[in-house]
Amino acid sequence: MARTQEVAVQTLRRRSQALAATLTSRANSTHLVLYLASDIATLTRFYPAASDQSPTSSSQSHPRDISGSCLSSQISREMENNLPVNIHEYQELAKKALPKMHYDYINGGAEDEHTLRDNIAAYGRILLRPRVLVDVSNINMSTSLLGYKMPSPIIVAPTGSHKLANPEGEVATARAAASCNSIMVLSFSSSCRIEEVASSCSAIRFYQLYVFKNRDVSATLVRRAESHGFKAIVLTVDTPMLGRREADIRNKMVAPPNENLEGLMSFDDLDSTDGSKLEKYARDTLDPSLSWKDVEWLKSITSLPILLKGIVTAEDARKAVEVGAAGVIVSNHGARQLDYAPATISALEEIVKAVAGAVPVLVDGGVRRGTDVLKALALGARAVMVGRPVLFGLAARGEAGAKHVIEMLNRELELAMALCGCRSVAEVTRDRVLTEGDRLRALL
Repeated sequence: MARTQEVAVQTLRRRSQALAATLTSRANSTHLVLYLASDIATLTRFYPAASDQSPTSSSQSHPRDISGSCLSSQISREMENNLPVNIHEYQELAKKALPKMHYDYINGGAEDEHTLRDNIAAYGRILLRPRVLVDVSNINMSTSLLGYKMPSPIIVAPTGSHKLANPEGEVATARAAASCNSIMVLSFSSSCRIEEVASSCSAIRFYQLYVFKNRDVSATLVRRAESHGFKAIVLTVDTPMLGRREADIRNKMVAPPNENLEGLMSFDDLDSTDGSKLEKYARDTLDPSLSWKDVEWLKSITSLPILLKGIVTAEDARKAVEVGAAGVIVSNHGARQLDYAPATISALEEIVKAVAGAVPVLVDGGVRRGTDVLKALALGARAVMVGRPVLFGLAARGEAGAKHVIEMLNRELELAMALCGCRSVAEVTRDRVLTEGDRLRALL
């Protein structure tokens, strides 16, 4: 067994042993049962030899064989009957499951994390205006983006290093998205190779790109994505340098190797004595001179449509249309870049008005409920991108957890539409929400 497999097996076994011991005294702990089941499934699926090895602790403290059929059957039954019922519960599971460094990396934001909190809180400041006595026996959540039909407006946002959450990494996430017929945007910092994700399942996928100082690296990644069937490029435009993520600095965060960059650049001398290795990597590789003219360069090397991700002002939205972007993504990078940037849902309507229908507008950041998706649609978003919640599901229950998160949000959206009297996405109009601005104007 390769060293990386051995480490993964040992880590999973240690966590499962600890949880199994806890289960003996807390038989009704649903979340612990769920995560133990996830560990067992991972061990037996990827490292069959591990299921034949007993835990190295005493039989008095732990079951003799945590992968035994009796315990596995019991856990499977518990898992089916006690799944998390919302994103918050998945987040709590993920926090229990992951090392602190990895959870902080996934969940953290920049500096004071004001924008991180406000991304979520801003949705809570928008009220819904339901219409009643509408026949909602049939709800149609379908929409389209760049000509591709979608059964719902929920897309998996680009987030990096999924192997921090689960050994299968982005392959598991891709399969989860595909099983829900959801578009997935693969991050440039994927811990799985572009080719590996592309071959894992049949689905519509976009590729997220950063522009490096060495443009040949970016061009190579674009060519690989295009040749393996990715349908659009999502250019991240808000990262000329990395935001100050203090949890990562404190933890001296080390991300998994980026296999997509192997052979394209060196990762030597990433000393983290003054902070996270991520910070050093970003300083050495990302191009701080990135400007609007580089969108033209990108258009010259690919025939794929290009969406610009990281727009939070009307001025930049209009400029994006002028340079020929195929879409605009309202994003503050999950609040990981500039703290005190506006919450994305607060910036959305300004940007929708600025582009005036010329290109589709998407939004990410802070989405935790189907009602959040409905609010974004009412304010003009064509689709909504979901990042951290999918990672929480992946960390808690692997592919099944990621899939369940997407399914939960879809079901919540369907219910919210029905209760608001909206039979289709087209009926989710501006008059279905009441924003802070609306309430202030009503006082004038």
